[in-house]
Amino acid sequence: MKTPDQLIAKIDNGNNPVFQNLYGSDPDSAGRQASTWIKLVERFESRYGADGGLSLFSSPGRTEIGGNHTDHNFGRVLAGSVSLDNIAVAKPNGSNIIRIDSAGYPSFEVDTTDTAVYDNEKFTAAALVRGMVAGLANAGFRCRGFDAGIEGRVPKGSGLSSSASFEVLIGVIISHLFNEGRIDPLQIAKTGQYAENNYFGKPCGLMDQTACATGGLITIDFKDPSDPLVKKVDFDFTTTGYSLVITDTGGDHADLNEDYASVPAEMKAVASAIGGSVLREVNLDDIVRAIPDLRKKTGDRSILRAFHFQQDNERVVRQVEALEKGDFAAFLQMVVESGYSSFMYNQNIHSPHSISEQGVALGLAMSEMLLSDKGAWRVHGGGFAGTIQAFVPGELLDSYIGTMEHIFGRGACSSLTIRNKGAVRLEL
Repeated sequence: MKTPDQLIAKIDNGNNPVFQNLYGSDPDSAGRQASTWIKLVERFESRYGADGGLSLFSSPGRTEIGGNHTDHNFGRVLAGSVSLDNIAVAKPNGSNIIRIDSAGYPSFEVDTTDTAVYDNEKFTAAALVRGMVAGLANAGFRCRGFDAGIEGRVPKGSGLSSSASFEVLIGVIISHLFNEGRIDPLQIAKTGQYAENNYFGKPCGLMDQTACATGGLITIDFKDPSDPLVKKVDFDFTTTGYSLVITDTGGDHADLNEDYASVPAEMKAVASAIGGSVLREVNLDDIVRAIPDLRKKTGDRSILRAFHFQQDNERVVRQVEALEKGDFAAFLQMVVESGYSSFMYNQNIHSPHSISEQGVALGLAMSEMLLSDKGAWRVHGGGFAGTIQAFVPGELLDSYIGTMEHIFGRGACSSLTIRNKGAVRLEL
């Protein structure tokens, strides 16, 4: 832990291995990152003072590369942590009160001795903090009060999992301030899911939190959700000449909770109708044999979503094999196949309650026109609104971004890197 002046001196212009490991070695990028961190330290000092040692924390957003809506039915995913992150300056305050000042949002407090679930707190950051405290305390970890200044740089609705990144950020702060950094990243991820499900009020799987907490390019198998198998994938995207471009097509996520919840619910309904609890426990042949009864019990959309799960779950295995063999062309083809499956079967490209707003579908259509057989494109994240993902060759990058930002607005596209570190305390 260091004083504000010591931290600012260490941050300098970002010219140190810690910053380069998180954000790359580009001098302009390093300078912008350093400026943001310094302003955050200065804002923290002005609000909470300079007494006591301060620590810096970073929690990345995540990009889902393979397996769309498979995790909540105990399936497989391919994901990576990205260079966009939520960052924090924090210090213990000697009380039981967590005080958070987040840029652009009202400040709030959470009492660590009160872990009740409050309906009027649902869908708020305070609910996520309270849920993290409750989950970690129940697991036997120490949770006390701290002051934190937070800069949320993973945009809401970006498909990069801003809520999971925030949950994991709170978890890593508690781990280092009160538990000597001993809380395992997977424990933090599971607690984030617990907080989001039970306190925030949004059903979700464990992929987002695991990718944010673990870092790097990883594949996760949730067959045993209490102990998911996490494996690093040995592949360097920088060698391909492609960029991973995330495009924000707009749309409001505020009224989409029912749409998101319908996907796991309908998949599980199909599994239940044929003797399982989740789709990982049945196979495609089981589903096909049961279709006449399923049409009456669950409806056709549920069956199509079950088709999507079965196919995308197996596709992840083949995507990982292709990457590990260096067959990037085969990998790209499977990205496109996954995207088509989400569109036709999983049906999470636009909300059925607002058919006039189909920004994601429009973005996918334009990507197919612009990239054709030279790249890949698919929905990114939960879908229904928000972002798409594209793998764009270098010679098409400027024209692709130019056209997409012509349609969706300046700054709609982000070209990201996969960072090797998950949520961390910065050791400057």
